[in-house]
Amino acid sequence: MTIGMLHTVYFWLKPGLSTAEQESFVAGAKALRAAPTVAACYVSAPASTPERDVTDHSFDYSLHLLFADVADHDAYQISDVHLKFVEEQAAKFDKVKVYDGEAL
Repeated sequence: MTIGMLHTVYFWLKPGLSTAEQESFVAGAKALRAAPTVAACYVSAPASTPERDVTDHSFDYSLHLLFADVADHDAYQISDVHLKFVEEQAAKFDKVKVYDGEAL
């Protein structure tokens, strides 16, 4: 499959979440790979790379989803898998930033 779109989401979770709540968030994010139009799904935490002027390690987790095209991304946004994630996890979000890009 050719990848045409990358959907990257950075999450800052509410302070004071328990380990179990954080593990539930990670499991929920990993479950997004089951959405029918997701070509690939990666969940990550900030890397232990050195601090530089251009790095931002302030987020708690990031989600990287790859799609064949924008239409597949749009279908994902209204999929039951995505809607369930938002319903179950949104109360844990303090801040969310989305960066979408089309592959060149």
